[in-house]
Amino acid sequence: MNNKKILYWSITVAFAGFLFGFDTVVISGADKQLQQLWGSSDLFHGLVVMSSALWGTVIGAIFGSFPTNILGRKKTLIIIGILFFVSSLGTAFANDPIFFSIFRFIGGIGIGASTIAAPTYVSEIAPAKDRGKLVALYQFNIVFGILIAFTSNYYLRDVGENAWRWMLGIQAFPSFVYMLLVFKIPESPRWILEYKKDREKAISILKQIRTEAEIESEIHAIVNEMSHEVKEESIFMKKYRKPLLLAFFIAFFNQLSGINAFLYYAPRIFELAGLEKSASFLSSIGIGIINLVFTMIGISLIDKFGRKTLMYIGSVGYIISLGLVTTAFYFEWKGIAIPLFFFLFIASHAIGQGAVIWVFISELFPNKLRAAGTSFGTSVHWVLAALIPSFIPFLFKQIGTTTVFSIFCIMMVFQLLWVYFKMPETKGRTLEELSESLSNNK
Repeated sequence: MNNKKILYWSITVAFAGFLFGFDTVVISGADKQLQQLWGSSDLFHGLVVMSSALWGTVIGAIFGSFPTNILGRKKTLIIIGILFFVSSLGTAFANDPIFFSIFRFIGGIGIGASTIAAPTYVSEIAPAKDRGKLVALYQFNIVFGILIAFTSNYYLRDVGENAWRWMLGIQAFPSFVYMLLVFKIPESPRWILEYKKDREKAISILKQIRTEAEIESEIHAIVNEMSHEVKEESIFMKKYRKPLLLAFFIAFFNQLSGINAFLYYAPRIFELAGLEKSASFLSSIGIGIINLVFTMIGISLIDKFGRKTLMYIGSVGYIISLGLVTTAFYFEWKGIAIPLFFFLFIASHAIGQGAVIWVFISELFPNKLRAAGTSFGTSVHWVLAALIPSFIPFLFKQIGTTTVFSIFCIMMVFQLLWVYFKMPETKGRTLEELSESLSNNK
């Protein structure tokens, strides 16, 4: 087995996650500048300017399975790079909130589609024993992109009255590099066999990353699964109810932790906690570093201890950290306390939901329906990721930060119960084995 080649392909595809992470939080540095520049109300600013990318992400997540299946994993990944490139240049040169939001929306489509195509591709080329950490490279790149975005925002914050243009436009460079890299990877052999019925080409790609015995076993498993397929199958058929619900709830709880709401408004939240502007930006960089370190820990543990164990650790950490944040806002503690509690929150997310979600969703469905199933799970994730941050400025003003964070804390108690009673362990099992055990084929 050529582990170096598998790793190289996985890293290349996972670089889409870097663009995802960068694009998601780079807007936090421009948040207040844009609201002041265009004189937007809190509701308009939250729903349109700040969340336009998230609404694009919803569209990308809902419809991203179509190009992923019809055009293939590779071509879809190339298109994603183009979308990020166009979005970064468009937002940098926009002169009003509508055009700005349109280009942010385009970038959002790239994010949504990448959450389907990238984990799907890597899960299909990875050996079962290493699938967790290889797919989780996508999450590592997300948090690396977040860290670089926070750092970039910090150093560009004082370049002039149009600092936000530099913050957003700089993403064009990594987007272009990503497009060049992804051109050189092969198509997923599982997609070729499933959709093109080209056994010889699938085997020729597998020969670069598998032994002869592994190829024979893998081809046999894929063909066997194809023999049980029914024409016009859908993830909404009764036999796929279990994987569908699993995809729904892991995505549902991911966003009900408040993670995206916090990442989008980190500097604003820290200013509410009493930090000055420069200190709030520096604290945001601290979040990026904590996120990166604990994501690396999660990746190193996911194939050793399993997805469920990491979710236990993350859930307990969520409950403790969000409980402390709620208490701090209730008693109006100022200074470093709230950033420290948020560091614990980010660490809990990174080692739990952050490391697990894209791996877990990509493992639940059979080959033919993997893109559609992943699309469903990511759509749930991104609908909530669009709705929740959209209302954060409004909710902070209307019901207060204490109430908002207490709701997130309560939801993480429910997540812990779901993990205990309903979440299966998927580590070390082939995709075909998981498909057979999770789907009701009777």
